[in-house]
Amino acid sequence: MVSVQPHSLSIVEKFAKEREERAGGSVTSKKKFKLGDKELLVLVMKPAGKTIVHLATDFPEPAKLHWALSRKPGEWLAPPRGLLPPGSTSEDRAAETEFVSSFSDQNNKVQSLEIEIDDDSYIGMPFVLLSGQNWIKNNGSDFYVQFSVVSKQAQKDASDGQGTAKALLEKIADKESEAQKSFMHRFNIASDLVGEAKNAGELGFAGILVWMRFMATRQLIWNKNYNVKPREISKAQDRLTDLLQNIYRSEPQYRELLRMILSTVGRGGEGDVGQRIRDEILVIQRNNDCKGGMMEEWHQKLHNNTSPDDVVICQALIDYIRSDFDIRFYWKSLNDNGITKERLLSYDRAIHSEPNFRRDQKDGLLRDLGNYMRTLKAVHSGADLESSIMNCMGYVSEGQGFMVGVKINPISGLPSGFEELLQFVLDHIEDKNVEALLEGLLEARQELRPLLSKSNDRLRDLLFLDIALDSTVRTATERGYEELNTAKPEKIMYFISLVIENLALSSDDNEDLVYCLKGWNQALSMLGNRDSQWALYAKSVLDRTRLALASKAEWYHHLLQPSAEYLGFLLGVDQWAVNIFTEEIIRSGSAATLSSLLNRLDPVLRETAHLGSWQVISPVEAIGYVVVVDELLAVQNKSYNQPTILVANSVKGEEEIPDGTVAVLTPDMPDVLSHVSVRARNSKVCFATCFDHNILVELQANEGKLLQLKPTSADIVYSKVESDLRTASSRNVKEEGPLPSIKLVRKRFGGRYAISSEEFTNEMVGAKSRNIAYLKGKVPTWVGIPTSVALPFGVFEKVLSDGLNQGVAAKLQVLKHKLGKGDFSALTEIRKTVLELAAPTQLVKELKSTMQSSGMPWPGDEGQQRWEQAWTAIKKVWASKWNERAYFSTRKVKLDHDCLCMAVLVQEIINADYAFVIHTTNPSSGDSSEIYAEVVKGLGETLVGAYPGRALSFRCKKNNLNSPQILGYPSKPIGLFIRRSIIFRSDSNGEDLEGYAGAGLYDSVPMDEEERVVLDYSTDPLIVDASFRQSILASVARAGSAIEELYGSPQDIEGVVRDGKIYVVQTRPQM
Repeated sequence: MVSVQPHSLSIVEKFAKEREERAGGSVTSKKKFKLGDKELLVLVMKPAGKTIVHLATDFPEPAKLHWALSRKPGEWLAPPRGLLPPGSTSEDRAAETEFVSSFSDQNNKVQSLEIEIDDDSYIGMPFVLLSGQNWIKNNGSDFYVQFSVVSKQAQKDASDGQGTAKALLEKIADKESEAQKSFMHRFNIASDLVGEAKNAGELGFAGILVWMRFMATRQLIWNKNYNVKPREISKAQDRLTDLLQNIYRSEPQYRELLRMILSTVGRGGEGDVGQRIRDEILVIQRNNDCKGGMMEEWHQKLHNNTSPDDVVICQALIDYIRSDFDIRFYWKSLNDNGITKERLLSYDRAIHSEPNFRRDQKDGLLRDLGNYMRTLKAVHSGADLESSIMNCMGYVSEGQGFMVGVKINPISGLPSGFEELLQFVLDHIEDKNVEALLEGLLEARQELRPLLSKSNDRLRDLLFLDIALDSTVRTATERGYEELNTAKPEKIMYFISLVIENLALSSDDNEDLVYCLKGWNQALSMLGNRDSQWALYAKSVLDRTRLALASKAEWYHHLLQPSAEYLGFLLGVDQWAVNIFTEEIIRSGSAATLSSLLNRLDPVLRETAHLGSWQVISPVEAIGYVVVVDELLAVQNKSYNQPTILVANSVKGEEEIPDGTVAVLTPDMPDVLSHVSVRARNSKVCFATCFDHNILVELQANEGKLLQLKPTSADIVYSKVESDLRTASSRNVKEEGPLPSIKLVRKRFGGRYAISSEEFTNEMVGAKSRNIAYLKGKVPTWVGIPTSVALPFGVFEKVLSDGLNQGVAAKLQVLKHKLGKGDFSALTEIRKTVLELAAPTQLVKELKSTMQSSGMPWPGDEGQQRWEQAWTAIKKVWASKWNERAYFSTRKVKLDHDCLCMAVLVQEIINADYAFVIHTTNPSSGDSSEIYAEVVKGLGETLVGAYPGRALSFRCKKNNLNSPQILGYPSKPIGLFIRRSIIFRSDSNGEDLEGYAGAGLYDSVPMDEEERVVLDYSTDPLIVDASFRQSILASVARAGSAIEELYGSPQDIEGVVRDGKIYVVQTRPQM
């Protein structure tokens, strides 16, 4: 009879077992991670609707948990303050909590902590450990714990291959069992698939990147029952990287993706480069009399299947010897780079033993292992700086028994002084003060950049050098964080400018980043010149930089995450690794470093510029229950059955505010005069942007709680309400009367297809057209009014009833019936159907005559195609009656949608230098003694539409119109510009009704498409020329004051500036 010894529990397992027994049956998952020879155990429990996470480790040094929560895969969301264990600190998108000693025996102790989460919207917890200055990761990636088990079927349902090069990914999955044999097999298969990836375009290279990244992060098997010579691996690498460099040369649109693929693959090399790995380990053993034990086991692994792990093992041996043979340094070095004892044992030629050297071997081993490291890196480490420099600058026959007979020629055509610059970088690579090093690294990258777009038979070596320089910038910046703790703002701003430059040098589409960099240089110049506005300007550049980072992250997520999910499912990759795939790509690059620096600077700028923690857009007192949402857009058509304070991460500016909402609080920055801002003020809803991350976290932690908000023009005071809503409401909120009854009067066709501005009447056109006609001849002569004509009310219905459009009319009738039954998908179909209308001959004739007699150009004079463009634009205005936002808005206030009629105001577009919106009573404070305005570069659509970033904003006292006060500089990255053209503006009978703000719901459509231009504010006179700025803003304010005086009531005015002249394109009562 064979006696089987029971498995003895580790101290961490004992601790976990005691917790499990205490929890009963509520444990839903249990996960163990290796930390070198130590372990981390995570238990997830689900008692009574809560999620409790227990973490325990026998790691000997004091440790902190750097953690977050996620509502969707890949997210790092800062935990609400109410969930933080005592002593925790909150940071941007994360929190830190110290482990506490809780259990010990004679030899070991357990550190543990417990986190309780009472919000079931979170699906998981990403985290890393921090011990001293060392980050401890899971094989180089973040740790991730999922709160609920995801079945393989659910994964497949969520990942059906949409948005991927599906056929290529399925082919990769079919070949994975062959690829697992060795790196030689994997790289040769990748080479065979490169052509197919190229044919699939961007998504094809995204698929290859995901596969290679899964490999590099050890999610896939590196070697399985197959012995391969190092030179064969090296040759396969050489073949793959040669193919990639050729595509890099010929297909510039894929360069950023190709760089990322190359960074996951070693450099390789034809001939005997790989063979030296086998030969030179024998030299080390012979020279230093170390032929047995761990060195022999490693020798066997190297002979049969070398891998990037060998670079880590070699460095661990060097660290062990340098520490005077302290074995803890060997394991720490391995663990920090993702190699555990289990991994060493998993190799086909396992490494069982620990190194054990004599003191007299120290100097020889350090010398020989240092030389050997060059050989290993020459094959495996494309991004290693020293070996990349050597490959570009050339070297011959270095080392005793190492690289013997090797001659690599220097690359020809390198810039003068480049070798000295690279030597400077190597000489300062370990400097504690990293500023000079960073400058050297970036100068080298700038010198290298032109060579990367030229034909060169050594392009691959130049690319690997650039990748290595990029990587070194990131690590050096992170090393310099400590000196920034007490640094002045200019130092942090300078570091930011260096990191943006690095990110721009690694990006294909980098125009926005380049203009952000120019903005930071401008801010530094303003600070140096003691300009009192420097902090306000720098804040706008910081906001724009954040938008650029968000845009880059969205691009990565859109391009890579679907491939990660589908290929991850096909290959059976751990779900946590799939979930955080894109987040890991972002966090490992310069974007994460830049984000961290921006977070350091933001509060400094806000304090210096006296911006406070809030921008209050609609200062209305409110009491309601807190609901946290990701996007306001996702809930805009919802109705809440109790007063609700929405805390929304994303508000773009075009959304509706849901019924039942009493406040919207957001970290996003919609313009004060955007649609949603106007809607909030009209609806008496509190609306504000919160700049302070900690306040936002605190608000989110109050989800489900009843809060009272008391805003001023610059701050919001909030407090918990202990009584129920009925008591609180009667005590604190004035009772609102019933909503005013709003009724639409159906308009009839008046017998005319087109009318001039002199004929604009209440029966023919809406308030937009009538107001612009009223201004003509009454405003000061220095204010221009564009020439206007209109297609009056009833023309759409008349065109629809024309025999030409009989089929369209019948189709619309069916779709309207479908819509009446509650099928809202009919809205899109209706809009498409309206575009099928044909123009009656009489309409064309009358519109041509009216435009020409008014002095406007007739599109048809430029050819039939130009008229067709104009006719399509007119139909798009009519079709906007059925856009979702407008339709649901009329339903909310019970307007009869069938009675809504659409006139079309026709104006010549002024190709604007700037566009503005004025409110002649400050909307944030309600102060009627001052004007508030916002200005953007180019056309006004970026101001009134959902374009990211903020406009330039200013206020001006009406008794001192020549002294505008800047409130914020612009951060919008995009401006819209257009050729001389015609715009067709919606002018419905549903706009500007008493008690209903219908303005902005319907579309205005230019005949020509606007050109999107990435804006460079560093050359914009409105920003850099104080006297020009004062002149333009004062003129805008004076125009607003004159129009308010004309009407005798506060006005909401839109206009443009062209060559210094002010034009007003519309005005309406300020709601």
